[in-house]
Amino acid sequence: MSAPTFDIPKQCKAGVVYNEGPNFELKVEMVDVPEPGPNDVLLKLNATGICYSDIHFLLNDLVDVPMSFFGVRSPGHEGAGVVVKIGANVKNFKVGDRAGIKPLMDTCGSCSYQQYIVSPARYATPIPDGVHDYIAAPIMCSASTMICSLESSGLKPGNWACFPGGAGGVGIQGVQLAKAMGFRPIVVDTGDDKREFALKMGAEAFLPPKASEFILGARPWQYIMKGLSVKGTLVGTQAHTIKALEFAQRGLLKQIAEVLPIDQLPEAVARLRAGKVTGRMVVDFNL
Repeated sequence: MSAPTFDIPKQCKAGVVYNEGPNFELKVEMVDVPEPGPNDVLLKLNATGICYSDIHFLLNDLVDVPMSFFGVRSPGHEGAGVVVKIGANVKNFKVGDRAGIKPLMDTCGSCSYQQYIVSPARYATPIPDGVHDYIAAPIMCSASTMICSLESSGLKPGNWACFPGGAGGVGIQGVQLAKAMGFRPIVVDTGDDKREFALKMGAEAFLPPKASEFILGARPWQYIMKGLSVKGTLVGTQAHTIKALEFAQRGLLKQIAEVLPIDQLPEAVARLRAGKVTGRMVVDFNL
């Protein structure tokens, strides 16, 4: 069977940032479609998740150097789509394969608020049949990260797993994965809509947060007497992403996203920045 062919345009829609910082502005504009190098794939994204890390890059409050210093004007790292062109040296993908893009700021600088993007082939993730792009896109970061966190936690089946802010895009993936792995998820969050959503997605209990109490660094004896430890997870690996996609293929990761067209990307980002999102928002480039 011959490989499918795609008509690749010279330009595509993208979310382009102006004035990175507290007063940033995001506009949907036409940008040039990039050309893949010999070890790259060109992806046509059907969907991208919107992660709060994107907001940090737009605000430029994570690092001293703005992403535009590296020539990047569009953030995003939860893309799902199809391979439409491959470099001469690429062996692990062919045109027509489904694939996703994960956090790749240090390797390619090509991000998922743009429909056509280049990714090093070794970092692109194959998406299996039976996993919709609306589900696959958020898996690229949030579910992959949660699998990494849960596996490194030392929890055993039957243990409780607590998710502060657990009705958000990352936490609700953790709730579903924890349940699938035999843990008992609890969500700490606010609002009736988030309560309903969390319980629907598998949380055994939903608790509103109480007044803050600083524990870290303040009471070391508690860590000693109770045998507690603190671990951190930044992102998952390729292996974690593939494992999360396998959970989704088995029907154990459901769609967590509200879907909006690409032209509403600025409004979607504004809502996320304001904390007015339950679950995850996904932008469909084809709407």
